[in-house]
Amino acid sequence: MGRRRQAWLLLAAALVLRLPAVEAAPPALTTLGQVHSLSNAQANQALPVAFTATVTLYDRPLFGLWVQDAGQAVYVETGTPKNLVPGDRVLVHGVTQGSFRPIVVSNDVKLLGHGAPPPPIAAAFDQLMRGDLDCLRVTVQARVQTADSGLNANARVEDLQLLMDGGYVEALVVGGGQDAMTGLLDSDVEVTGVVATRFDAKKQLIGAALYVGSPDDIRVVRRTAAGARSLPLTPMDQLLSGYHVRDLTRRVRVEGTITYYQPGSSLVLQHGDQSLLVMTQTNEPLRVGDVADASGFPDASTGSTVLTHAEVQDTSRRAPVAPRAASLADLRYGSDAFDLVSTEGRLLMAVRQARFDEYVLVADGDRFSAIYRHPENVAASQLPRFRSIAIGSRVRVTGICTLYGSDPFNGPKDFDLLLQSPDDLAVVAGPPILSIRNLIAAVGLLLAVVIVACLWGWSLSRKVTRQSQAIAARIEAEATVERQRSRILEDINGTRPLSDILVAITEMVSSSLGGAPSWCEFAGGIHLGHRETKHPGLENVSHEIPARSGPPHGKLSVAVALSDPAGSNPQDALAMGAWLAAMAIETRGLYSDLLHRSEFDLLTNIYNRFAFEKRLQALIDDAQRRNRPFGLLYVDLDGFKRVNDEHGHQVGDLYLQEAARRMKHQLRPGDVLARLGGDEFAALISTIGSRADLDYIAQRLERCFDEPFAVRGYTLRGAASVGVAVFPEHGATIESLLDAADSAMYMAKSLKASPDSGVPNS
Repeated sequence: MGRRRQAWLLLAAALVLRLPAVEAAPPALTTLGQVHSLSNAQANQALPVAFTATVTLYDRPLFGLWVQDAGQAVYVETGTPKNLVPGDRVLVHGVTQGSFRPIVVSNDVKLLGHGAPPPPIAAAFDQLMRGDLDCLRVTVQARVQTADSGLNANARVEDLQLLMDGGYVEALVVGGGQDAMTGLLDSDVEVTGVVATRFDAKKQLIGAALYVGSPDDIRVVRRTAAGARSLPLTPMDQLLSGYHVRDLTRRVRVEGTITYYQPGSSLVLQHGDQSLLVMTQTNEPLRVGDVADASGFPDASTGSTVLTHAEVQDTSRRAPVAPRAASLADLRYGSDAFDLVSTEGRLLMAVRQARFDEYVLVADGDRFSAIYRHPENVAASQLPRFRSIAIGSRVRVTGICTLYGSDPFNGPKDFDLLLQSPDDLAVVAGPPILSIRNLIAAVGLLLAVVIVACLWGWSLSRKVTRQSQAIAARIEAEATVERQRSRILEDINGTRPLSDILVAITEMVSSSLGGAPSWCEFAGGIHLGHRETKHPGLENVSHEIPARSGPPHGKLSVAVALSDPAGSNPQDALAMGAWLAAMAIETRGLYSDLLHRSEFDLLTNIYNRFAFEKRLQALIDDAQRRNRPFGLLYVDLDGFKRVNDEHGHQVGDLYLQEAARRMKHQLRPGDVLARLGGDEFAALISTIGSRADLDYIAQRLERCFDEPFAVRGYTLRGAASVGVAVFPEHGATIESLLDAADSAMYMAKSLKASPDSGVPNS
């Protein structure tokens, strides 16, 4: 019996050893502190939770539940139908999930009872910007800047922009209506709500907002004495009289590898999976691939974190960043914003413009652009060679992903890739064999074969002839459309009016669809082209004219027959036309901006020296033909250098802007004021009766400086010296007139009696 018992024990042990091991499930997290202690990588393992907490806010349309317990708070994503209110005690079963901070996803929320909500924490702006109070119930002191109705998760909310001591936060009032917000503008309020930290698709903090459960959670501390509608009207040219900023933003310092550099404009730093756009005016020879040290001021007004007014030091340490291969779907959702990435697409178009080269590519049915920005102040002849890549080629692009918006909750977004050089484009494969050119060559060969075959017989000849005529007609139609498209591309970069170009686009669409009526529609009921009203047997098909950012420019439409033969697709023609229309509209907007910059001084918004001399020459030519005089006034601001030395260049710039505005108001309609450079101005007085007229205007210009200048809290006293020249008495050329007026100005400056005359003092 002893041996038998021993055998049975050995057999049982063997069976136990052969049983598969069962992995024990992790224990449920029972406190909010345990959830908070997780990293996002741990939270993404869907760990079970079972905790009790107090409701601070439940927004059912948002599927958002905020709970708090023992000084900790968590966001719970749930669709529970229960009508939960602040103070409810709940039991939550669910799993963890990574986000800006770990959150909980739950379909099992049990109501245990009701009590008082946790007392709110007095919150400062800096705490909100650090994310210290995420999901906690807080109270803030602020002034209401705006109060508007809006939508959040398709539910009506009241959207308040609050100015705290330190910056702006947004408050979304879930309950109540617009009537409850009446009279809050410019009032000092105390707002109680839960903190919702704002972050982008890369989980980087970009701001904070408050979710407020009811208008009762807004207490007016001091109501404004006068409503917005009772304010006095301000002239549009004096809007800045109400402008005042006190910026306490602190300088911060970051380090990373330079992945993109545009001298005098911007650069991009990348460190691991983090990247940052840095705005800087430096023109130092920084090297892409070097580690750089940058210090500046943080900003997130564009929806992404940016370092502005930055000072950059190249450490000369090499740490190149390898581009990450990414698909268009990845890039459109923002997780690679400002990262160095690589992707592929087929080339649709390549255009060299004044400020940049643009390569338009398509992949997976989506269009995007690769952009190489030209260096500043470089002549066109000195630019790198424009890459000549065959249309239709498959191209690999390496560049910085720049998105138009980075909110991770609003779906995919448009993006561009910024190239450091044209060599960041690499041709992977040439155009496909089935191209328009090859198709035309094949059809030509087919026609030659058909002509030879016609010799074989009359009947076969007639049949082949009919087929040839049909093919030739189709080819001619395609060639006509191609010529129209080429002409439109030339006109976009030429001087043809935009309206004519848009009409030409509708004619191209009409030609490609056998003469079907086509037209453009824009806001305000504006139509261009041949518009077809509703007609039996015709169907209107439309395609939006896309904009690089913001709503579409309009739409392009065509009326096609319902019995159109199979194979014709108006969407292809409309898509091409809409793309050309968008290019024309946006290119002309860029041209208008460049034209304005070429003729106007960007600081004072009056004519620059180039535009002034052009108008002076025109006035000389006209005066010589008509034998009549005109005047030239040369103005120099006295003591301007002292303003810059004592108060800084920003105050000096504001002083120049106000001086230009005052002098412009002293001139008559038809007279021209220009800034020649620095603190020197000139005025053209086109019509004068005598020298006394010029002296009177010169005195007006000098007297307009009598009133002190209020600039950035300083009181500055200004003055100016004016020199007078008359055509043709003092000269008949641009140089002689300017020299005469300049000499007269210096004479006037030297004759001033008071030693303090014209020197601004604070």
